[in-house]
Amino acid sequence: MDKEESFCNPTCEDQINMAERELSAFIRTVMELFGPGQARLSTEDWLDQPERMDRPHTATSNEWRAATIAASARLANWESLAREHRALAKPTDTKVSPILSSDCFASALLV
Repeated sequence: MDKEESFCNPTCEDQINMAERELSAFIRTVMELFGPGQARLSTEDWLDQPERMDRPHTATSNEWRAATIAASARLANWESLAREHRALAKPTDTKVSPILSSDCFASALLV
């Protein structure tokens, strides 16, 4: 049997196409909403998802959808944490009126 024939049968091709469509839709959405940097990180996260699953990977469309849902949930958590961090790091508005030299001079004359 030819190596190429044993590796790529119609079932294998179907599974690859399902995974490609699911990942492509996920990447496109993340890119539109969060930009290329986050899309790259989310892609890596999506690709690692099958290893995180407790059950054996069977490469069905439901499995790929589960990978997308899990990666999306982690993305939402990351974005939520990033917003909280930015809010905490944002300097508070401490408006202080400047002391004008004429004010200092005038108060020194009054003493």
